[in-house]
Amino acid sequence: MSKDRSWEGNWKVRLYERVRERGYDSLTAFTEAYPTASLLELAEELGKDDIAAVQVFSGLVAEAERSRRLSRLVRSQLVRELAEALPNGWPTVMDDANRFKVAVAVSRWGTYTPETHQKRVEQAKAALRATPPPPGWRPLGPDDELLRTLLPDEEV
Repeated sequence: MSKDRSWEGNWKVRLYERVRERGYDSLTAFTEAYPTASLLELAEELGKDDIAAVQVFSGLVAEAERSRRLSRLVRSQLVRELAEALPNGWPTVMDDANRFKVAVAVSRWGTYTPETHQKRVEQAKAALRATPPPPGWRPLGPDDELLRTLLPDEEV
């Protein structure tokens, strides 16, 4: 088993070197090439033993803050969480097992939401509970029409 070296040295420099090695000029551009990949999968693609998922997310937040695109980042993270928890899309039948999967996805989403967007995410979660998406709905990126309705680009 290999040793996790993700916090050794200057991890930010290492992270951006890996992004550039793959032909991307930003971490955001890299992650947008894999819109349904989890943060863990993205970290493993950049460096299985020396890049952590939380480092990827930290870099994404910094870039989103600089470009004033935090809402897009928050929507992107919901896409990732839904893809992991509901790979076949929104459940047709909302039984206990599927309710649990949805709850896990939206709960994880909330943990990866910057403080500035917490209230808006709570409102979006309530909207999803009140009016669930159609069965099979599977957003493939942050520009999904329903996602943009739930969380518009208006920055807070």
